Amino acid sequence: MSAEDRRAMIVHAVLPLLIEHGANVTSSQIARAAGIGEGTIFRAFKDKDELFDACTAEALRPDHVLDAIAEIPLDQPLEDRLVEAAEALGAHLERMGALMGALHASGRIKRRDPERKGGRRESMAAIRAAMVELFTPEQDRLRLPPEQLAGLFLTLLFGGRRMASDDAPTTRQVVDFFLHGAVEAG
Repeated sequence: MSAEDRRAMIVHAVLPLLIEHGANVTSSQIARAAGIGEGTIFRAFKDKDELFDACTAEALRPDHVLDAIAEIPLDQPLEDRLVEAAEALGAHLERMGALMGALHASGRIKRRDPERKGGRRESMAAIRAAMVELFTPEQDRLRLPPEQLAGLFLTLLFGGRRMASDDAPTTRQVVDFFLHGAVEAG
């Protein structure tokens, strides 16, 4: 197993432990969950802080939710596609929130890395692009372009928070979408 594969395996084994125990998880628990010796942990990561940072970065990556959205069949009804996407996005947000909450509750408060400003914006752009694909098969019936509808849908889904993009929907667009829907009448 390569060093990178070993690191990834440890991170995936530790994520559920961090959600359950927060930063109070022990090296022994980590080793048991990963099926390795404690020394192997510290050959892969210099310390628990580096491991926790790797776990946080993994939880924040949108890859899993993007894969789930990409697997949604485009031949099923739009409503079903959007429900599946919303469930995948909800699970992603829950996982991130559970990890961050557990780490915070156990005393590990780490501020965002100022060097990593583009991470959230890039993630949201990738998620929005994936959502555009779900709207595209219906574009002849839609009141707005798929790109705009993807932004509106995500805005509604994420509780009305402004999206991290320059062309985020306005409050008026969100209200219009909510009141009048995405599909043309008739």
